[in-house]
Amino acid sequence: MSAFSEAALERKLSELSNSQQSVQTLSLWLIHHRKHAGPIVSVWHRELRKAKPNRKLTFLYLANDVIQNSKRKGPEFTKDFAPVIVEAFKHVSSESDESCKKHLGRVLSIWEERSVYENDVLEQLRQALYGDRKVKKRTYEQIKVDENNCSPRGSPTDPPQTMDLIRALQELENAASGDAAVHQRIASLPIEVQDVSLLDRITDKESGEQLSKMVDDACMLLADYNGRLAAEIDDRKQLIRMLSDFLRCQKEFLAEKEHKLEVRIVLF
Repeated sequence: MSAFSEAALERKLSELSNSQQSVQTLSLWLIHHRKHAGPIVSVWHRELRKAKPNRKLTFLYLANDVIQNSKRKGPEFTKDFAPVIVEAFKHVSSESDESCKKHLGRVLSIWEERSVYENDVLEQLRQALYGDRKVKKRTYEQIKVDENNCSPRGSPTDPPQTMDLIRALQELENAASGDAAVHQRIASLPIEVQDVSLLDRITDKESGEQLSKMVDDACMLLADYNGRLAAEIDDRKQLIRMLSDFLRCQKEFLAEKEHKLEVRIVLF
């Protein structure tokens, strides 16, 4: 895993995409360098304001991932994001359409349910997003139900076509969980990066630097694979929704045909 520098972070932020894999991979890199939390948040905030409108929401997704997944390691990011997150919400909201604001609302609802920030900060975030309009707070379970009920094609009356299902199934043939080459690379990682008791073998600066490089390489490999697995989980969830919609449509079609057949039998 490469060393931290503001230039390196700026480059990674410029390459950040809206995919879950991209967000999670960069999030893991940032959490690995959490001792630089202050400069990281400053660069993030600066690059967020410079980003094109269609990329700004992704920056907040990244902040959300970092804040939530770094909490068990320490409070650095939660504390350092606090002074800028309200202004960031306000900035993104002011340059977003209603669809984007709904996504921001989901992030805020999850933060409320998980008590990511104190009530005063959460209230400021609500004001930044909704103004003075009163918004009913949803439970985390309601948010998950809302997300799980979303059809991949946006409408329960618009089921996927057969070719869409075939394409989705074919794409899963090359999914991360079936990547034998990566499995072998992970299985072949040097024992030194897995067993902390072997740190006693470090006797000089050169051997320490060599071990540090091996650990960084292993972290990058695992972070990338973790991101691919997360993306695969999303793909599989979407395929399940597609199959459910397709099956529902087929059942409705069959019921309609059976009804027409029954009517004909009665008439004749």
